[in-house]
Amino acid sequence: MRQADVTRNTSETKIQIVINLDGTGKAELASGVPFLDHMLDQIARHGMIDLKVVANGDTHIDDHHTVEDVGITLGQAIAKAVGDKAGITRYGHSYVPLDETLSRVVIDFSGRPGLEFNVPFTRARVGDFDVDLSIEFFRGFVNHAGVTLHIDNLRGINAHHQIETVFKAFGRALRMALELDPRAAGVVPSTKGSL
Repeated sequence: MRQADVTRNTSETKIQIVINLDGTGKAELASGVPFLDHMLDQIARHGMIDLKVVANGDTHIDDHHTVEDVGITLGQAIAKAVGDKAGITRYGHSYVPLDETLSRVVIDFSGRPGLEFNVPFTRARVGDFDVDLSIEFFRGFVNHAGVTLHIDNLRGINAHHQIETVFKAFGRALRMALELDPRAAGVVPSTKGSL
C-alpha cells in the first residue's frame, strides 16, 4: 500500500498529512487557509489521491508559514509513500483549461529537486490569499519530494483561474507520474537503476 502519515512540528506550524496514492480522490482538509484547502482539494480529486491535511499555523501573522509548510509536508508524505519508485511511470504532464485560462504542469520523479514557475499573475490577491504563496507551496513541495516540476500558465486574466488550473494540472500530472506501469513492474524507471 502506497500510504504515508507525516507530522511536521515547528515553532510556526503543526501539520499532519495522511496520504494514499492509490485512493479515490477523497479529501479531509483543515489547513486554516480556506483558499489553500480549495487548491488541495484539486490535487486530491484530480490526482486520485486520498488526502487528509490538518494544520495549525501562525495565520495571525499571515498565511506564509502554513502554506509553505503544508507544501513541505506534502512533499515528505509523497516521497515516503512512493518509496524507491520501482514500477512508477516517473513522468507526468497535464494541460488544464478553465474558461480563458490554460496552464501546463510537467513533473519528473527524478530525485533532483527543481522548480520552474512561470505564472504571470494578473493581481496580487485572490480574496485573502496572497498569490505569491503559490510558488512557496510548490518550492516546499519539490525540495522535499525530490521532483523536478515545470509550471507554466500559458494564458489567463483571472488570477483565481490561473491558480486553480495550476493546481488541477499538478494533480493530474502527479497522477500520471505515480501510476504503476504494468510493463515495468518492480523496475526503477532509470538507466542508473535508482532515483
